[in-house]
Amino acid sequence: MSIYKRGEIYWYKFMWQGSIVRESTKQGNDKIARNMESAHRTSLAQGLVGIREKKPVQTLTEFLKKDFIPYVETKHKAKPGTAEYYRDGANMVLKCDWSGEKIDQINDQHSQQFAAKFAHLSPSRINCGLRSLRRALNLAFEWGKLERPAKVTLAKGERQRDRVLTDSEWQQYIVECLQPWQDAAIIIRGTGMRPGEVFSLRWENIYLNGNGGLIQVTEGKTKAARRMLPMIPAVYHALKTRHNGAGNPFEGWVFPSTSREGHFNKDTAKDQHAKAIERANAKVKEE
Repeated sequence: MSIYKRGEIYWYKFMWQGSIVRESTKQGNDKIARNMESAHRTSLAQGLVGIREKKPVQTLTEFLKKDFIPYVETKHKAKPGTAEYYRDGANMVLKCDWSGEKIDQINDQHSQQFAAKFAHLSPSRINCGLRSLRRALNLAFEWGKLERPAKVTLAKGERQRDRVLTDSEWQQYIVECLQPWQDAAIIIRGTGMRPGEVFSLRWENIYLNGNGGLIQVTEGKTKAARRMLPMIPAVYHALKTRHNGAGNPFEGWVFPSTSREGHFNKDTAKDQHAKAIERANAKVKEE
C-alpha cells in the first residue's frame, strides 16, 4: 500500500491493470487512509467500481482567476501588501499568450518566456510575476490539481542591498531615527526578525518580565518561521518603554498607525530610514 501526505491530508496511489489510481482520502489519520485505500482495491477486485475518469484540468487563466487570486486575497487579508503583490504578479501572468494552457502543461520554459516578454522591466518586477506563478502552481499541487509541482526559475540580477553595519555606524544611525522606526529598527537588529514581522507585532505575543522577555512570531509559511525569540536588553528596553507609554495594553498593535494595514508599514519605514541616513551623513560631513 502507498499513502502519502499533501499538507495535512493523506492521499493513496497504486497501479491497477496498468492504470494509476490516485485519490485523496480527505483524512488526516494514516490508519483511516490505509483502510480507504484497501477498500478501494477490494472494490476494484470485485468489479464493483471501474477506474475513475481523470478530472478535467483547469487552464492557468481559470485557476488564477477562480482559485489563486481569491485565495491570496482571503489568506492575506490582514496583509494587503502581500495580497497586492501576488495579485499584481498573477495579472502579469494573465497577459501572456500561454496563460490559456492547462496548468499541467506549464513548465520552466514558460517562465523563461515570461522573463523575455517583460525584459523591459526590472528583475524585481519580473520576479513578482514569476513568484506568483510559482506560488500558484505549488498551491495547485497541494490541492491535488497537479501531479507534481512545476519548476519556475526566477530572473537573475534582482537588486540586493544587504550590508552589515559596524557598531559605530549603528550608533550614528539609530540616534537619527524617528519613532516608531527607531524602536522597530532596534528590534530588527536585536532579534533578526524580518521588518514585516516587526511591523505587525501585537502585544498578545509579547511577554515582558522584570528584566527580559520573549517575542512570539505566530505567522509564517514554515514551522521554522513560527518561533519564540528572546529579547536582548536593547529590545526589552524599547518594548517596555513603548508598552508603558501605551498604557500597558494586553492586546493590539505594538506599532499602530492610520495605514491601510492598521500598523506601521514598509512605506513609512522607508521614508524614515532615508531621512535618518541623510541626517547621519550630514553630521559626519560636519565633523
